[in-house]
Amino acid sequence: MQYAITYGDVEGQTRQKCIRWALAVSIAAVSAGSSTGANAQAYPTKPVRLIVAQPPGGGNDTIARMISERIAKPLKQQVVVDNRPGASGLVAAELVSKSPPDGYTLLLGNAATLTIIPNLQKKVPYDALRDFEAVSLIASAPMLVVVHPSVPVRTIKELIAFAKARPGELNYASNGVGSSTHLATELFRQMTSINIVHVPYKGLAQAMTGLVSGQVPLMFSSAVAMMPHVRNQRLRALAMTGEKRSAAIPEIPTVAEAGVAGFSAGSWYGVVVPAGTPRGVVDTLHREIVAATKSQEITDRLVHEAIIPIASTPEDFTKHIRTEFARVAKVVKISNLQVD
Repeated sequence: MQYAITYGDVEGQTRQKCIRWALAVSIAAVSAGSSTGANAQAYPTKPVRLIVAQPPGGGNDTIARMISERIAKPLKQQVVVDNRPGASGLVAAELVSKSPPDGYTLLLGNAATLTIIPNLQKKVPYDALRDFEAVSLIASAPMLVVVHPSVPVRTIKELIAFAKARPGELNYASNGVGSSTHLATELFRQMTSINIVHVPYKGLAQAMTGLVSGQVPLMFSSAVAMMPHVRNQRLRALAMTGEKRSAAIPEIPTVAEAGVAGFSAGSWYGVVVPAGTPRGVVDTLHREIVAATKSQEITDRLVHEAIIPIASTPEDFTKHIRTEFARVAKVVKISNLQVD
C-alpha cells in the first residue's frame, strides 16, 4: 500500500523539527547558565592570599589582617596575609599583576604601589592602570600638618604668610625622596607658591627625631605618629590633609578649610586583583570587603587611628586610582622628581 504525503504533512513535520530544535537550544542554554552559576557560587574553593607590600606590624599589615580575618568566615576559606616587602612595593605589586586572574591572589594596594612609584621610577614591572581590577577602596589616612613650637604660627594661613616672608628659609622633613609625606608637602608648596626646602630622612623614625628636636620645623605626616607629640605639646598641629575632618580629632580643620581650596593628600588602602578576574569573583570579594569595612569593630578601630573608612564600589575605586595617578604625575613633573 502506498501512502501519499501531502503538503500539510510536510509542513507539520517541519514544524515538529523546529520545535524539537528550539527545545534543545533552550535546554542547552539553561544548562550553561546553571553551570556558570554553579561556578560563580563555588568561589572560593581554596585559601585566598592577600599580598601586602610592607613587613608585618605596620599600618598596611594591620588593615590587611583586620579585613582578612573578617572576610574569611563568609567566604568559608582561609584568607592568608602574605607580606612581600621589597623595592618600595614593586615586589608585591608585580607578583599580583602576574598571578592568574582567578580571585585567589589579592593585593592591598596603596598610594605608593599604584600611583607614586609608577610615576617616580623609570622601570616598573607592571602597569598600575591596566594590570589590576579594582575591588574596593577601604580607607584613607590623611596626614597632619605640624610645626615645632618654635615656629610662631597656629594656622595654615599664618604658615603660608610666614614662609612667604622668608623664602628659602623654612625647611620641611619627609620620610624620604618620593615618599607620600614628601609629595604631599610638594603639592602644598605648589598650590600655595611658597619657597620651602626639603630635608629628606631615611624613614619616619629619623624624621620624627629631627622634627621634635627642632632641627627641621615643619612636616606633613601620619596623624597616628604625630598626635602623641601634639598632645604632649612637643609639636603643634595646624591642619589635616584629608577632604574632611577626622572623627578622632574633629577640632583640627582640613587644609582646604584653612584656606587652600581643593587641597587633599594622604595615604589610602584598597584591594585590587589581577586584570581579567571574572566580574562575579570581583563582586563576591567586593561584597565581603565592604561588609567587613562597615562592621562596627573595624570602623571603630580605624577611626581610633584617625583613619577614615570608605568601602567604595569597584568603579569609584578605579576612578580614585586614575585621579590620584594624574595628581601625582603632575606633582612629580613640576618638582622634576625621579628615582632610579
